[in-house]
Amino acid sequence: MATSSNTSEKRPSDQEIVSQLNSMKQEMNAIAQKLGELEMEKDEHQLVVDTMKPLEGDRKCFRLVGGVLVERTVKDVLPAVETNMDGIANIIKQLVTQYKKKEQDFEAFQKKWGVQIKNQ
Repeated sequence: MATSSNTSEKRPSDQEIVSQLNSMKQEMNAIAQKLGELEMEKDEHQLVVDTMKPLEGDRKCFRLVGGVLVERTVKDVLPAVETNMDGIANIIKQLVTQYKKKEQDFEAFQKKWGVQIKNQ
């Protein structure tokens, strides 16, 4: 049988609240940093796609695969680069969703315990 709501939940100490808030901030910062990295990688992929699109499919190009430069054709490489770019875009969407959820949790935690953060 489920217990009633968490209204009787004991308030954590100030140190525990600060520790929890700092932990949540670190998680949000890590997600934001990863988002920045992925955005840059996506932009690089977009630059490659934009450069390769007008080229003939039989034109030779080189691709770095596992640290080895491999000779391919544009028609072989372009779809792979576009697929990679789409995958990166999907991961970015997931991380944005995850960041927003963490942000909501952070704000809910602040409200729950009446914490206000002063901007420096």
